[in-house]
Amino acid sequence: MFEALGYDFIQRSLAAGLVLSLMAPLIGSFLVAQRYSLMADTLAHVSLLGVALGLLLDINPLVSALVVSLAAAWAIEGLRERESSSTDSILAIFLWAGLAGAVVLISLSKGFTVNLFSYLFGDIAAVQPAELWAICGLGAVVLLVFWGFRKEFFALALDKELAQASGIQSKIYNRLLVLMAATTVALASKVMGVLLIGALMVIPFTAAANLNRSFKASLIISILISVLSVTLGLALSFQYDLAPGGAIVLCALGFYLLSTLARRR
Repeated sequence: MFEALGYDFIQRSLAAGLVLSLMAPLIGSFLVAQRYSLMADTLAHVSLLGVALGLLLDINPLVSALVVSLAAAWAIEGLRERESSSTDSILAIFLWAGLAGAVVLISLSKGFTVNLFSYLFGDIAAVQPAELWAICGLGAVVLLVFWGFRKEFFALALDKELAQASGIQSKIYNRLLVLMAATTVALASKVMGVLLIGALMVIPFTAAANLNRSFKASLIISILISVLSVTLGLALSFQYDLAPGGAIVLCALGFYLLSTLARRR
């Protein structure tokens, strides 16, 4: 891996992966705490629709995935606030709609392409300099927004009713949270792949929660697990020519199994 760091594309992939390894568990932990973890998978499938649309229209898939994901996240929250349907039903509808729309657009583009496979499962050599700047820039915005409203997010995660009673507008911060989740999913399409980023948002925090620590401690541990998973996954993918997204998720699952064993002991 140290020899591989001499290559520019490895440096870009590692830099993008480390930024995402900070964003994914940070946002995912609050989704899990609010029993909203299905949102990550839903946005991933909607993001696939955006990628397919970008490839069909010959525009940057990262841009189209970001726009479609943000629009879907806003629409989901709007429906959740107004409709009597359960949250799971709304998320399932958007998940299926995103997948069905992506399949139709893929058929219009005459089937799967190499570019589409790189967005589905990640491609270690696919991150371009402009995309790296976009990931770092938008990632910094997401992290700054989280830091600025961290007290409100923590309050809603720990006790939503008490937070609302204290004057916190839950609807505003829930929308902000899902918009940040949509941004994370779209940015991760090149490194992780749209079908696997949801796992990096959920598994590290679930593994950390097995250790029965406080919410803040679990959040810190989940970020550490995410960083290690991304680093080890990228190293394995380069060494053995594996799909980077799959390697990263398997490393995260390894940490989850270790935490489960530690809890039982």
